[in-house]
Amino acid sequence: MEKLKIIIRKMLFLPPLPTLFAALFGYGFVIAVAIFNIQIYPIQIISYLFSAYALVVTITGFPHIISLAKRIKNYISEHPLMIKFKNTKLGAKYLNDLNFRTEISLYLGLFINLLYIGMNIFSGIRYRAVWFISLAFYYILLAVMRYMLLRKGKSEHNLCNEWKRYRMCGIILLIMNQALAAIVIIIVKQNKGFNYSGLLIYAMAMYSFYSVITAIADIVKFRKHGSPVISAAKAIKFVAALVSMLSLTTAMITQFGNNDENFRKLMTGTVGGGVCTIVIIMAIFMIIRSNRNLKILKGDT
Repeated sequence: MEKLKIIIRKMLFLPPLPTLFAALFGYGFVIAVAIFNIQIYPIQIISYLFSAYALVVTITGFPHIISLAKRIKNYISEHPLMIKFKNTKLGAKYLNDLNFRTEISLYLGLFINLLYIGMNIFSGIRYRAVWFISLAFYYILLAVMRYMLLRKGKSEHNLCNEWKRYRMCGIILLIMNQALAAIVIIIVKQNKGFNYSGLLIYAMAMYSFYSVITAIADIVKFRKHGSPVISAAKAIKFVAALVSMLSLTTAMITQFGNNDENFRKLMTGTVGGGVCTIVIIMAIFMIIRSNRNLKILKGDT
C-alpha cells in the first residue's frame, strides 16, 4: 500500500519542469486533435486522458510553477540586456514609475479594444449578427473610458479629481452592463453564439485566459496602492477580460457543442448572467467607494 502511495505521489506531484512539460503536452495534444478534427476514437480518448492528467498536475504543481516563474523572473531581471534596459531613461521610468506603466497599459488596452471593435463589426456584417455589433459598441465604451483616464490623467493629478474619474467609470460600467445583459438575452433567445473561424478561436482562448489571470493578479497586487485612476484602469481591464471570456464560451459551445440547444442556452445564460452580476457588483462598489472617499476629502478641506 505504501508503494502504491509513493507511485501515485510521484505521478501526480511532479517537479516544476516536468509539470510544465506535462501540462503543455496534455493541453497541446487535445487542442491538436480538435484543430485537425481527428475522428479516430482511441486517439480522442487518449487526448482526453492526457488533458485530464495535465489539469491534475497543473493543480497539484501550481506552487512549483509559481516558484519556477519567480526564478525565471529573477533570471530575466538579472540578465545583462535587462540591466542595460534598466540603465536607460525610458527603462528606469517604466520599471520605477507605476503611473507611467499604468499609462502604457491603458494605451495598449485601448489599442486592443480598437482591434476588438473592428473584428466584431466585421463579424457582425459578415454573419449578420446583431450581438457582434452590440459587443463592438460595448468595447467602444470601454475604449472611451480608457481614453478618458488617459486624457484627464495628464492634466489633473489631485486625489479628488481621481476619485471623480473613478466614480464616472463605475457609472459608465453600470450603464454598459445593460447593453451586455441585452447581448446575453439576444444570444439565449436566438440560441446562437459567437463564431470565430479556423485557428482564431484558439488564439482567442489563449488571450482570454491570459487576460483574466493577469487582470485578477493586477487587482490583487494594486488593491492597496491608493491611486483611484490605477484602480479604475485595473477594473476596466478585468471587465474586458470577463467579456472576452463570455465571447469565448459561446464560441466554444458553437464550435464543439454538438448543436445541443439546451446545453447552449444553459451555459450562455449561466456564464452571461455571472459576468453581468460581477460587473454590476464592481460598478456599485466603485460608486459607493468613490462617494465615501470624496466625502472624507471634502470633510478634510
